[in-house]
Amino acid sequence: QVQLVESGGGLVQAGGSLRLSCAASGNIFSINSMAWYRQTPGKQRYLVARTTTGGSPSYADSVKGRFTISRDNAKNTVDLQMNSLKPEDTAVYYCNALLRLSPGTDNVYSYWGQGTQVTVSS
Repeated sequence: QVQLVESGGGLVQAGGSLRLSCAASGNIFSINSMAWYRQTPGKQRYLVARTTTGGSPSYADSVKGRFTISRDNAKNTVDLQMNSLKPEDTAVYYCNALLRLSPGTDNVYSYWGQGTQVTVSS
């Protein structure tokens, strides 16, 4: 059983900052990548930032230079530091992990957190 638990959402004024955190726990052998997605009502969930093991982080164009993703491999956590927030950043933010459950297989599984609301007021 794998669980992703997010924290850190809330209400902030435009130009402000928030930090989201996500912790993965359970029967995890290894994590290939951890990422943050966001979703607004009636729209698809889309990728905001991703960090892969051994790779460089990647960001959606809309958040480059404002958001920073960081990961602690030892703790299986990933944070998203969000600066210079804009009203259009308002969304539910979801943590995602692509991981392996055992050493005997290359199967990779995708897990999601429950989501955390970020609201940026103008």
